[in-house]
Amino acid sequence: MSWPTKQLGELVAIKGGGTPSKKVDEYWGGDIPWASVKDFKSRVLSVTEDYITELGVEKSATNVIPKGTIIVPSRMALGKVAVSGCDLAINQDLKALFILDSKCLDQEFLARFLESKAAFIESEGKGATVKGITLDFLKSLEIPLPPLAEQKRIAAILDKADAIRQKRKQAIDMADDFLRSVFLDMFGDPVTNPKGFPLGTIRDLVETANYGTSGKASENEGEYPVLRMGNITYQGSWDFSDLKYIDLTEKELPKYLVHKGDLLFNRTNSRELVGKTAVYEQESSMAFAGYLVRVRANEAGNNYYIAGYLNSGHGKKVLMGMCKSIVGMANINAQELQNIKILQPPIELQNTYESLVKSVNERVIKHTESQSSLEELFNSLSQKAFAGEL
Repeated sequence: MSWPTKQLGELVAIKGGGTPSKKVDEYWGGDIPWASVKDFKSRVLSVTEDYITELGVEKSATNVIPKGTIIVPSRMALGKVAVSGCDLAINQDLKALFILDSKCLDQEFLARFLESKAAFIESEGKGATVKGITLDFLKSLEIPLPPLAEQKRIAAILDKADAIRQKRKQAIDMADDFLRSVFLDMFGDPVTNPKGFPLGTIRDLVETANYGTSGKASENEGEYPVLRMGNITYQGSWDFSDLKYIDLTEKELPKYLVHKGDLLFNRTNSRELVGKTAVYEQESSMAFAGYLVRVRANEAGNNYYIAGYLNSGHGKKVLMGMCKSIVGMANINAQELQNIKILQPPIELQNTYESLVKSVNERVIKHTESQSSLEELFNSLSQKAFAGEL
């Protein structure tokens, strides 16, 4: 079925955002949620990590977006779509879409359509490290316009299908929450240290900390997949959906290969995402890029414990604090990583934590496989819906 189309720029008004100066304390810690890409953790965007004041809004380029507005990233996390669950301000990497005529275009239909174009939008991102799209590109997206009643019917069908998909995702997310709870239970609050563990640095637990290869990777040629910053998730897991490849000489193999049990730390990224950390658990080895640090623990340390700390709420705050003066791309080098203070619990307790993490991860893998099947079914349904085949 063929429907008429219009460009997005003809159907919506688009507002961007901004960031209040980090140097002015009076702009921060207020009552207004301030959203950035790191807050895109669910389809409804209600909770943000940062809050600003009315003065912060007044003195910056940010805009306060009303509840129920579609928000899309124009830099990083390309293809994601969220709807504001409350009035909130946005930073410069987000764009808010305001429908001009609700009799012509249903908001939920538009949100679902933009979700269906996620892969295309992501593929059009430009930039050497952090990908972005232009406002002109966003405005040029062709939006199908079936009758309003049909738009609402399609949106309702996809809502029901998505509810099933989200239940499985919630089960996976609960595993992350469970492990954070286990970490606190076993090692205590890193700030108050109720268990009285000695305080040292990550350096005390590390045998080596090395940078990856700066060699040019290829889309499909090369013996080894090469892990990049996008392969580590903010939560501390892995995403192997986008891999490039590289060849290594025999001399380079010990320097640039990651083996099972190695920890990888993302040393260069945006301020919000720098410091992403995960333990590599694959049986086969991969190479790793230069903006990652490969950490191997010594006899006093365990990479699962180090990763658990860096991915904890306190660990994330420490990493963010190390980047306060950075604008644009942030960097935490291998020496700075090793200088981070960390409690030094007995190795036996660290090893017990590793066993628990592995047990939970095995269950998550099974849930993830089921989630992948549901994602494929949902995407297929979505494509049929917007092709007029439902």
